[in-house]
Amino acid sequence: MMELLLYLIIILSASSCTAQNDKRVEIPAYSGDKNQVILHRKGYSVSYNPETKIPNWVAWRLTAEHTEGAYGRFRGGYLEDEDVPAPRATREDYYGSDWSHGHMCPAGDNKWDRQAMRETFLLTNMCPQDRSLNSGLWNRIEMDCRKWARKYGDVYIACGPVLLNKAHETMGKNRVVVPEAFFKVVLCLRGTPKAIGFVVRNNEGKKKRDQFVNTVDEVERITGIDFFPALPDSIENKVEAYANLEDWR
Repeated sequence: MMELLLYLIIILSASSCTAQNDKRVEIPAYSGDKNQVILHRKGYSVSYNPETKIPNWVAWRLTAEHTEGAYGRFRGGYLEDEDVPAPRATREDYYGSDWSHGHMCPAGDNKWDRQAMRETFLLTNMCPQDRSLNSGLWNRIEMDCRKWARKYGDVYIACGPVLLNKAHETMGKNRVVVPEAFFKVVLCLRGTPKAIGFVVRNNEGKKKRDQFVNTVDEVERITGIDFFPALPDSIENKVEAYANLEDWR
């Protein structure tokens, strides 16, 4: 009974955007080991890293309602984020590079609101991403998340770069770090709680997403990030230890 009560409290608290952003289910545990500036946008939250000039993670709750909307893709271009200290990523850093602007929180999740759409084009929500990955596998996983949000009512998502090497490729005058890979974790609390993770190299856009399924525990091991810490331990431990794409079909 107590576990059920705690579970209902988590659902209710996650359904309302309150000032206590650190209690929201999708927000990873803040790590004192990471260089970060926490920013809460209308459609997502981001842990931005001033050293790498890219996010550590971006997290949001995606509802069925948020998968639709009247606001098309923002036409103002990619935006330098003046809420973080300089030097920071600029449009010029991407010019002439082989890398695309890889949205972490996708524009397609934010057609529901003009401001939310615009804020997805801030460069603090971007990572340099392989073009075939951006338009291929990563896009397919984004579409899966919208399908799951419509199917279940809502899902909780966190994603970001994976830095595997000690020395990283950089681009532009501001030396924006190019990730070696990307992660995404997705949690559903409707019905029987479940979670799934993906880790994909930054050059594997043409492969099937089934090849990159991981448990959340494994993504935590790779990234060093603690996901969904607001869940009761009995639920968190169970959903993070198991992942099966068939459960989401």
